[in-house]
Amino acid sequence: MKLIIAEKPSLARNICQALGTFSKKGNYFINENYIVTWVFGHLFSLADIEFYNPNPDGRWTLKNLPCFPDKFHFELRHDKDGNVDSGVKTQFETIKSLCLREDVDTIVNAGDSDREGEIIVRTCIEKTGVTNKRITRLWLPDQTAETVRTALDDMKDDSEYDNLASEGYARTYIDWLFGVNLTRYATLKTGNFLRVGRVIVPIVKAIYDRDMQIRNFVPDIYYSIISKTEIDSRQIELASKLKFDKNELNKAKEMCSKYNAEKAIVTSKKRKKDIVSAGKLYSLSKLQNILGKKYKMSMDKSLAIVQNLYEKGYVTYPRTNSEYLATAEKDKIKGIISAISSLGYSVKFKDGKNIFDDSKIESHSALTPTHKIPQKNALSDDEFIVYSTILRRFAAVFCAEDCIADKTEIEISVGEYESFNLKGTVILEKGWTKYDDYTKKDKLLPALEKGDTFDVNFVPCEKETSPPKHYTIETLNNYLKNPFRDEKKNIEDENDEEEYKAVFEGLELGTEATRTGIIDNARKSNYILLKKDVYTILPAGEYLIESLGRMGIIMDKYKTSELGKALKKVFRREMSVDDSVKLATDEIANIFATKEPGSEVYKNDIGFMGDIVGKCPMCKANVVRTKFGYGCSAYKDGCKFAFSYQICGAVISLEQAKTILDKGKSDIIDGFVSKRTGKAFSAALKLDCDKIVFDF
Repeated sequence: MKLIIAEKPSLARNICQALGTFSKKGNYFINENYIVTWVFGHLFSLADIEFYNPNPDGRWTLKNLPCFPDKFHFELRHDKDGNVDSGVKTQFETIKSLCLREDVDTIVNAGDSDREGEIIVRTCIEKTGVTNKRITRLWLPDQTAETVRTALDDMKDDSEYDNLASEGYARTYIDWLFGVNLTRYATLKTGNFLRVGRVIVPIVKAIYDRDMQIRNFVPDIYYSIISKTEIDSRQIELASKLKFDKNELNKAKEMCSKYNAEKAIVTSKKRKKDIVSAGKLYSLSKLQNILGKKYKMSMDKSLAIVQNLYEKGYVTYPRTNSEYLATAEKDKIKGIISAISSLGYSVKFKDGKNIFDDSKIESHSALTPTHKIPQKNALSDDEFIVYSTILRRFAAVFCAEDCIADKTEIEISVGEYESFNLKGTVILEKGWTKYDDYTKKDKLLPALEKGDTFDVNFVPCEKETSPPKHYTIETLNNYLKNPFRDEKKNIEDENDEEEYKAVFEGLELGTEATRTGIIDNARKSNYILLKKDVYTILPAGEYLIESLGRMGIIMDKYKTSELGKALKKVFRREMSVDDSVKLATDEIANIFATKEPGSEVYKNDIGFMGDIVGKCPMCKANVVRTKFGYGCSAYKDGCKFAFSYQICGAVISLEQAKTILDKGKSDIIDGFVSKRTGKAFSAALKLDCDKIVFDF
């Protein structure tokens, strides 16, 4: 008898439908050959700090920080009141009793086919204490009945996936270390709850940095010289690469005169009919990009929909980072092509490295439809949008008819000064563009031939420098997949070797499986705002990043990517789980280490909530660190003495605040910014009765 433990009840039902008739007995199904039960996500989670370092009063405290467990402990998931969730406990007891049944000789890990799914079920099996039974892995690229039956006949021992589990556990431990230690530290430091995580912080910081660039951007005037000439009712625009600053208008006019004294001559012309290739199949992030851009669909919504389509058996596993198919799937793809041709799509099987490439697949192939075709009325409007987007891209890639274009490239010289390259494309035969969008704009060129000449009319055009653009769903996703990529490059035009190399090395921030949830957490924490498909920073997000900066907590793309690379080394068995965890503990220990006087962090240190600063100059009660600065502890008795820990942009450290109360005056503080002029200045601060004023 085989016991199958599915990650979700929906998968358990799909497995049962594939294997015949089952009887339902409480929280499991059974027939003569199989027992099928389920977890519902994480039944177990890592224990909190108090399990390792108890704190009798139950409040967060610095006394048990930092916490670096010698061995991480998983416990049954707790509810919001801190008690073991009763539903979780009941389900685990069911699983445990089934694992220990004498007639069960094989236990099947049917977690989702990724790192998280691997360790969700693996942890559950380990917690049952079973040791004398074979444990196998059910790996499902989709949830159709045929795939379930085929996969059950071709299972490997779960130990074959130890490298996947090792990376999954390492990722879980490292994220716990950063999350619990630094969330508590930052919250105790500021007095405000701050959600700090290994990936959420660099994501919020990317949006913060971009918005600060936009907010602080000062536009500048410059001149470009441009000629517009009409030939055969079509306009030719020649835009010079030369740029002139706002004080060089006369110089720009002089250059225009030199250009206009010459004739433009066509030095070469290339024209050919060419086959235009369809876009690649979708990875999850590329699908989310198009849905966000075209339909303003948020990432969490699009993931929820595509996950639902997967569970219904209509599409393949969604959390994939590849746009390619495995060579072993060619027969399966032929079956899908046969199925969708019945819908009226003109498709045929095609082979080639641009479609099938094992070297660009880490765990899962690109997102495709399955041979199970839904009726339109079986899908909601949003489900239909997502499904048809995946289906149409698949039909475009395997379209039986080529997209033929007339491509023209003309080289034009203006004297010896400059050459201009003009390109035009005209679609002659639609081919795959009947099914999928053709994103490049066509540009019609006049009928010029090599040796033709024409007059030019260059004139100076006043232009203004533009600020960078806010991140969108598409541009943020592209950044997170490779934060070190040159954003000026068109990601669709370049060779994707660099992109896949970055993913496989672990340079990405988050993964296809985790990014959507982390970004959604940032939204729910009010750190960022998503409006249509544009992300912007919110005040709480600014506070988070600026507060962490004052504390010396640097969680940027560089450090996060270093840990990401370590996790990939764990996957490749080039590094142990313990060694990867040590990288995280060393980084966190450095944050908690005492900072040297005179260091930047020391100068910006504002202490912790409740720290005593000195005596109140008004009532002689203690002045303490508060959420907002330094204030008299006798405020309930009416004393109003208080001042902020940030004045005109400069941080007033705990040491400086103590000096003000003790000596009546601080040392010189750098970094003040005038609210009137915007200029930086330095000054001391001094007590003036119940106020803090500048002392120049």
